Amino acid sequence: MSVLKEFRDFAVKGNVIDLAVGVIIGGAFGKIVDSLVNDIVMPVISTLLGGHIDFTNLFIVLGHVPEGVPRTFDALKKAGVPIFAYGNFITISINFFLLAFVIFQMVKVVNKVRLMDAPPPPPIPEDVVLLREIRDSLKK
Repeated sequence: MSVLKEFRDFAVKGNVIDLAVGVIIGGAFGKIVDSLVNDIVMPVISTLLGGHIDFTNLFIVLGHVPEGVPRTFDALKKAGVPIFAYGNFITISINFFLLAFVIFQMVKVVNKVRLMDAPPPPPIPEDVVLLREIRDSLKK
């Protein structure tokens, strides 16, 4: 069997296609959650904490800041100054937990729908029912 045929057989298997679709949808879904965190959740959290707080600008400078470089996250990163960017970490952590929670809820709904669509279990054969009755009467 040629390598090309083996690769084609592998690439068209159902699991590989399902995985590819999942990765594509996951990437698009990640952008939705990023927007949810950055555009909706973080502004509410910063307002609750007493004003407009941009979490990406919460950092500690660990190195020397060159003359004329503004003390902003983007400018320091561009200048190559080492910074401890705990605010960015907070934003990404909130993003992760929201994404994990939404995916958990989606899996719960999908599982519930699958159970609703599942066929009922087959009836128990009469001989098994009779044997259970005999067993139960012998226990008494």
